[in-house]
Amino acid sequence: MINVGIIGFGTVGCGTIRILLNNNDLIKSRTGADVTLKKIADLDIQKDRGIVIPNGVLTTNVNEILDDPDIDIVVELIGGIHPAKEFILKALQNGKHVVTANKALLATEGQELFQAAGKAGRALGFEAAVAGGIPIIKTLREGLASNHYQSIYGIINGTSNYILTKMTDEGKDFKDALSDAQSLGYAEANPAFDIEGIDTAHKLTLIASLCYGIPLSFNKIYVEGITKITAQDVQFATELGYKIKLLAIARQVGKEIELRVHPTMVPVDHLISNVNGVFNAIRVIGDAVGETLYYGRGAGDMPTGSAVVSDIIDIATGKANTSNNQIGASTNNGYTIRDINDIESLYYFRFTAMDSPGVLSRISGVLGENGISISAVIQKGRKAGGSVPLVVLTHNARERDVMRAVNQIDSLPVVSKPTMFIRVEGGD
Repeated sequence: MINVGIIGFGTVGCGTIRILLNNNDLIKSRTGADVTLKKIADLDIQKDRGIVIPNGVLTTNVNEILDDPDIDIVVELIGGIHPAKEFILKALQNGKHVVTANKALLATEGQELFQAAGKAGRALGFEAAVAGGIPIIKTLREGLASNHYQSIYGIINGTSNYILTKMTDEGKDFKDALSDAQSLGYAEANPAFDIEGIDTAHKLTLIASLCYGIPLSFNKIYVEGITKITAQDVQFATELGYKIKLLAIARQVGKEIELRVHPTMVPVDHLISNVNGVFNAIRVIGDAVGETLYYGRGAGDMPTGSAVVSDIIDIATGKANTSNNQIGASTNNGYTIRDINDIESLYYFRFTAMDSPGVLSRISGVLGENGISISAVIQKGRKAGGSVPLVVLTHNARERDVMRAVNQIDSLPVVSKPTMFIRVEGGD
């Protein structure tokens, strides 16, 4: 029998507890794992969560879990950095395996936690930290382990994807779409981690370390959120045959790894561009398997709870071991993180320029001087003596050249507002 103690009786805690209580016989029949939920610790054990908890299981004292020699697995589901970090370290020091869904903690403090797990000879499971119910960690660690990962593209934040879907399907501006997400509970009152790309970067940190054997590199990821995306940009993207998505991108280029999070225009006929609402999807390209796509709910009590329980089962059946704790430790493979200025991409520009003769030639001249060639142009409306949007789609260009060109164009007297630009993925 494997005894489990859960710290945190919130949304994910409820999902995990429901699965362990309701599906216990199913788990045992399929895996042979005899898992018992022994303790649940939370500051509020009076609130009715709609779950019947056996007598003696609830406690407000977390040490009843951390110091209980009969508890084999501690599940941390309170989120945040502190005291979650201290709880995990104490559990490991006391010889317990740990399962967590805490991507922010692992991305920023994971080096120490994974080292502590290795030293203790215990597993630290984190399937639920990335993409909710999609088993992407197990897929990357086991199912595709024989592959060199050429690239990983992911929609791994449901809040941002919901907002962009609303803007695309209903023509809403960013603020209205965010308000809708908040009213439905998809976005927090303070949604900064989601809409600024930070949550996505936390998850990309774990994926990149797992795939490329590099140290956890959250501080080296280029991060750009969706707050500057306008309904006008969404409309122009549609006319050009694209949708705008917030993507996490990891890509190997020689001995460098690109790690970036930013709004990206994706062709409408690509599978990932048709992932809508709060759903997540991760596209993985390996040298042996080719292109694969993983799709599902990236958040929620039951999908994320399912991922938590999958780690519990792996530990209970002996499939998880301390070799899985090597994430976050460099394997000395020589990879370095590529500077964002060195990446190459297609680009979308929206210039706000005076409606007068010769403007396009001046702008295109600056682009040409910086080695940037144009593949498409859209100019809508006329406003003699005023400013109108001028949209340009480029061929492949280097970020460094793009930034220099944008600075030069924004200084032209015929340009009245800062240029909006979005990177474009046209395929590998």
